[in-house]
Amino acid sequence: MNSYLQRAIKKLSAIFIQGFIFLPQYFLLKRKGQLGSRFNLSVRNLKPCLGDATATTGFDRHYVFHVSWAARTLARTLPKEHVDISSSLFFSCCVSAFLPITFIDYRPVKLNLPNLKERSGDLCKLTFSDNSLASLSCMHVVEHIGLGRYGDPLDYDGDIAACSELKRVLAPGGRLLFVVPVGAKAIIMFNAHRIYTYSQVVDMFDGLDVEEFSLIPEDPLDGGLVLWPSKELLARQFYGCGCFLFRKPQSPT
Repeated sequence: MNSYLQRAIKKLSAIFIQGFIFLPQYFLLKRKGQLGSRFNLSVRNLKPCLGDATATTGFDRHYVFHVSWAARTLARTLPKEHVDISSSLFFSCCVSAFLPITFIDYRPVKLNLPNLKERSGDLCKLTFSDNSLASLSCMHVVEHIGLGRYGDPLDYDGDIAACSELKRVLAPGGRLLFVVPVGAKAIIMFNAHRIYTYSQVVDMFDGLDVEEFSLIPEDPLDGGLVLWPSKELLARQFYGCGCFLFRKPQSPT
């Protein structure tokens, strides 16, 4: 059994156990508050939150670490401005605190934050000119393209079309922050996402240089962000997370 499935089973077990103690806790709290009138506590306002009473603070390793990696990368490289295609809203909102950023998504969003612009757009048909963007990101997005999960048309090779667009608009000398699930085998987990091998990702961006690669391993014991992981560590992944920093070579002079 892979660690991805083991964690899911463990979480479901915790929710099941906490479900048994939810109502007893409710009635105990109601008795403790009988003499007070600060809050209305009644059955019609129940909103069960099960699975949160854990010994340590749980978090999604992919989304916490890849956003941290990307923000640190931009803080280090300090481009004049940045364009993000459909990545985590938390990323764009936080980065806009120190860098002008344009967020583009198939499903438009309005954030109303300084230093942050929003536009609707299709990753497979970007409206930017060739070689026009010096700093670009597309993280935990391409693995979904063409699977219909977000209302997009079904397209088995939609991810390849998306990567071609990212390559096209990236300026010579420009950097692309790219994140997708990686594992030992290439798999489509329909309709959630694809899982890629390391070599598949590099091949999709043929012509770009891999300036940096970090892995977010499935097993916390293997680390958080592992820079240039070994082949052995990559081979142990079913649903790891690959953080690629690509750079387009400068055009010949």
